Amino acid sequence: MAEFVEAAKHVIGDQLSREWGMLIGREHGPLAFRIVIQPIVAACLAIRSGVKDSRAGRPAYGWTVVTTTDPVHRRELIRKGWRDVGRLFAAAVVIDLVYEIIVFRWIYPGQVLIVAATLALPTYFLIRGLANRLARRWLNSEQRRLDA
Repeated sequence: MAEFVEAAKHVIGDQLSREWGMLIGREHGPLAFRIVIQPIVAACLAIRSGVKDSRAGRPAYGWTVVTTTDPVHRRELIRKGWRDVGRLFAAAVVIDLVYEIIVFRWIYPGQVLIVAATLALPTYFLIRGLANRLARRWLNSEQRRLDA
């Protein structure tokens, strides 16, 4: 039994090492531009959604998703956010699939999801809240200027 456990540790360690090397190696080579393009597109979508949130008087998206105690409201927020970023995520998945076929001549679904999620989602959630706050500040200053 001890030999089996030791062999399993070795296999898992080798697999993780290979996966990590493949993930890190993606910053060079064909389609490396996606590492820059995907976050930029995510930021553009996030700015658009953050400004819409601000105009509608909604609080910062990410903070609301994390702090709301109503699971139905959280689910609705996540659904709306996914609708906004879903196409970007799908495009990120397709681009990474093409990359894997070109470079590895194989598809690693776990890596595709990790790369697509890492490039698109954090950017979207962070920038959407920031855009909301900046737009709210700008809209409030415009309103005060018009009232004066």
